[in-house]
Amino acid sequence: MSNQRQQGSQSNNRTNIWTFGLQLGFFAGLIWGGARGLLYFFRLTDIVPGYLAEPFFKTPFLKTQVGYYVGWLFFILFSIVAAMLYTIFLRRLKGPYPGIIYGIVWWLVIFLVLGPMFGMTKKVTALPVDTLISEFCLYLLWGLFIGYTAAMEFTDERRREPQKALQ
Repeated sequence: MSNQRQQGSQSNNRTNIWTFGLQLGFFAGLIWGGARGLLYFFRLTDIVPGYLAEPFFKTPFLKTQVGYYVGWLFFILFSIVAAMLYTIFLRRLKGPYPGIIYGIVWWLVIFLVLGPMFGMTKKVTALPVDTLISEFCLYLLWGLFIGYTAAMEFTDERRREPQKALQ
């Protein structure tokens, strides 16, 4: 009897999409913004970690330690906006592929349209191949993180997990 009450109360507890999107975006930006910093530190990308802040700050500042943290903050804010959009419009999509596609779309928008337009990045044809591959993979994984986390929360993806993992 108590098991039925627990199941009934769990079905009434729905995740708030606003707080979930905010938390998801914060952690996506924190984790993958840190990964961006590592890519730059290990010279796998030529694009400074604070490139999203480029329209507001000059590149020499973004290459400093404080500029690095400002850039990381901008990536967190960008991730919050992107996660909110995903949570509002695409949260019911199942599996990892919608998130992967979402990350690729954001890479295309930033590196083909917004980046060159606002001076955040060079044109794709002027960037080294290792930078393109590193950034592409980072955005792919970032999108996967956002999309699959939302899918696990808002769909029945947990049913695909083995029963041992649920206990």
